[in-house]
Amino acid sequence: MSTDTTAFAAVDLGASSGRVMVGRVGPDRLDLTEAHRFPNRPVRLPEGLRWDVLGLYAGVLDGLRAAGRLGPLASVGIDSWAVDYGLLDADGALLGNPVHYRDTRTDGVAEKVWASVPAPELYAATGLQYAPFNTLYQLTAARESAQWAHARRLLLVPDLLSHWLTGEQGTELTNASTTQLIDPTTRDWSYGLAERLGVDLSLFAPLRRPGDPAGTLLPEVLEETGLTGPVPVTAVGSHDTASAVAAVPAVNERFAYICTGTWSLAGLELDAPVLTEESRAANFTNELGLDGTVRYLRNIMGLWLLQECVRAWGDPPLDALLREAAEVPGLRSVVDAGDPAFLAPGRMPERVAEACRATGQPVPGTPAEITRCILDSLALAHRRAVRDAQRLADHPVDVVHVVGGGTRNALLCRLTADACGLPVVAGPAEAAALGNVLVQARACGLVGDRAGMRGLLARTQELTRYEPGGDPAAWQAAADRLAAR
Repeated sequence: MSTDTTAFAAVDLGASSGRVMVGRVGPDRLDLTEAHRFPNRPVRLPEGLRWDVLGLYAGVLDGLRAAGRLGPLASVGIDSWAVDYGLLDADGALLGNPVHYRDTRTDGVAEKVWASVPAPELYAATGLQYAPFNTLYQLTAARESAQWAHARRLLLVPDLLSHWLTGEQGTELTNASTTQLIDPTTRDWSYGLAERLGVDLSLFAPLRRPGDPAGTLLPEVLEETGLTGPVPVTAVGSHDTASAVAAVPAVNERFAYICTGTWSLAGLELDAPVLTEESRAANFTNELGLDGTVRYLRNIMGLWLLQECVRAWGDPPLDALLREAAEVPGLRSVVDAGDPAFLAPGRMPERVAEACRATGQPVPGTPAEITRCILDSLALAHRRAVRDAQRLADHPVDVVHVVGGGTRNALLCRLTADACGLPVVAGPAEAAALGNVLVQARACGLVGDRAGMRGLLARTQELTRYEPGGDPAAWQAAADRLAAR
């Protein structure tokens, strides 16, 4: 390792895989190396869909061992998906595997919550969009369980893993803001709301913010990984989208972002939440980001639609599939890529075809046709989210930054530029890991403010620019078709 860089380990957990990345930061240098990748395979048990969190922790330990072989580590940070959690008993033991957000236990639960606090009041207090798997609805569904009766602590997934590494407990704020129990104006718990809903906030560990210390690797962890201590753990934007937005290489504030992967998270970075009834009706969320910023965004089903189709087709080569899809006439058929009907796994090609049939559109039949339908639909959903966000927040933009795994999908990036009528800057692909690393580096004094972080990203990461083209009238006609369904 070069002597003019400092190395940080970024544990980045996604819905289908986890990895430990080593980021090296120095003057005008930001490199990222994958030390270890491991699968994240949810398990369907008789009682429902669960995360194999012990398997994930084993993968983290293996990853830290591999990272240590690349050189000494200055710090470790952990980010993951949001909303899910583990329950600990009075002895600190985990009470079962965390429930997967795609589990059906929250079906119909939101209506029970709204009977106590109507949806408009809930939004005014928390700014969080409706999603059936929000932590608040999961907690409501869990109250009658035996586990709940014995629970004394609740830790969100990245905080649970951090606890096992350090013995320390905390609740990182960017992820806590997805629980629907945080006031986005005060950046603290919504105490009045929790009292009305009967939620005991003492279940949660004290709040932490990105850059705060989160403990030091335990002696047994050092022994297991072969690392030489002390190795601190630093709280980062532990919601992976918060880390990804921190790694948007924007040059000013007039930008929209789309964090692409299993989900597409499309929106703006703001200084204050938008809590209007119009915003609630448009299903925008106000989650917290780095330095007290607000991630004002809409959740879109994302590449999950294509991932499920590819799985159903027996995992054909994706590059060839995308080349064939590029030859299919565009916008023949589109579906609502934010429709909760696509949330559950299974039969995705048939479900996409059925949605087209139900709306009187041509029914895509081949994998290439279904793929083109999905990518057109995602671009259309990106267009709607970017336009709605600008209008609702009164925040115009000049460019759309696409970060995350979807940056490798050139067809999706090009279609998004065409649909939005704005330039798209694609990259970095590893935005969540890079944001994770940069927050750690900033805590060590190696980088400056957000503008400095983004400047370093722009100078060091590979970016691709797509100029808008195509026929704007065709995109408008497709949007009108969806609006009329």
